[in-house]
Amino acid sequence: MTADTTLPSYWLNWRFLLCAIWILVAIVFSALVIWRYEGRNKSRNRQSVDEHEAEVCLYEDEVWGTCSKSVHPIWLLAYRIVAFSVLLALLLADIITNGVGKFYFYTEWTFTLVTIYFGLGSSVSIQGCLRYYHQVKPEQDCYNRTDAEGGSYIPPTLGEDSDMVSHTVSLNHQSETNHRTAASIQGYALQIVFQMCSGAVVLTDSIFWLMIYPFLTAKDYRINYLIVCKHSLNAVLLLGDASLNSLRFPFFRMAYFVLWTGIFVIFQWIIHACVSIRYLAIGLLLFPCFGIFSLVFWIKRRFLSR
Repeated sequence: MTADTTLPSYWLNWRFLLCAIWILVAIVFSALVIWRYEGRNKSRNRQSVDEHEAEVCLYEDEVWGTCSKSVHPIWLLAYRIVAFSVLLALLLADIITNGVGKFYFYTEWTFTLVTIYFGLGSSVSIQGCLRYYHQVKPEQDCYNRTDAEGGSYIPPTLGEDSDMVSHTVSLNHQSETNHRTAASIQGYALQIVFQMCSGAVVLTDSIFWLMIYPFLTAKDYRINYLIVCKHSLNAVLLLGDASLNSLRFPFFRMAYFVLWTGIFVIFQWIIHACVSIRYLAIGLLLFPCFGIFSLVFWIKRRFLSR
């Protein structure tokens, strides 16, 4: 028998009060964290920028570039385009098959957010690859023209060659450090959506495969192709992108993930009028779910620093 959600007794109880306080505190705290780290960027001095640069700043080439110079950015572009095409096709197939009512569930919100990330990432990567081509191609043409017009050439000795290479690398590194431009609003949006996706994907997939499927589904329940893809393919594609991209992963942007989940809970209250103590348990899972991707990026940085 379904409870009557129009009765005051359905809402005026300790469970709703506890859940409402939990969600309100999480949203307010997340907003304060975002204001603390994002809102003060324009007013802080140069010293504070240097101290927090590794955590807050994002450069333009980090949005579309790869984590290793040996991997051309076009590979990341191709990966994002393929991932976006696959996810968009699955999302449209799910909507056509089951209707827009699927957006009542957090899984559909997460899958849509991941699709948006790869669509936005494809757009940013296209712009970045075009910029990369226009910067590198003239330099190569200039080098080839100078080498062809130089006439006789005396190769340097082994010692001179190594000194020249190290000096060139040093100058290039110094030039890149001094002339790197900050990412645009689109670049920061891509990073924020990526970090929101990372926590949401781990949350939805882990709850489905560890709790819903083994214990809460009926014995005659059978999963189909779309259900498997929505609870596995999104995580696989996101991990692949995480291994290729050069985005930073500041932990404070977990606040956006908390806001995303809090908005969904409020949406559930408004549409379904369904309040349950389970939202408290889901709220506690936000930290380990986001921490898994933080661990992935920590391992990647340690591996690349060797």
